[in-house]
Amino acid sequence: MRKGTVKYERRNDEVRREISMILATDIKDPRIHPMTSVTSVDVAPDLHNAVVYVSVLGDEREKERTIEGLKSATPRIKHMLAKKMNMRVTPNLSFRIDNSIEYEAEIFDKLREISEKENHDDTDEQED
Repeated sequence: MRKGTVKYERRNDEVRREISMILATDIKDPRIHPMTSVTSVDVAPDLHNAVVYVSVLGDEREKERTIEGLKSATPRIKHMLAKKMNMRVTPNLSFRIDNSIEYEAEIFDKLREISEKENHDDTDEQED
């Protein structure tokens, strides 16, 4: 399976959904922050490895603890993934923090501030 194909993207999304469900329902490690979401998964074309990107709503310490918990739970997550999905090979999983949601929120806040400032400036000009 080649990267960039529809089948490849569908497989990544399917693995992402299943890992999300496993984390939500089956993994009870207290180190894993309750506001952890799987943002994307990149499964290697040979299916032997997969990088799982997670977003954690919290500070740096909570993100580190979540990664520790996920690393500890990796064998169980892989086992459950193998049971739920019909894959020729169940990939080895590695977890990475994805800060894109926080970055998007920062950009949105800055755009909102600019918009509010422009609206405030327009109101001041109209009063003159």
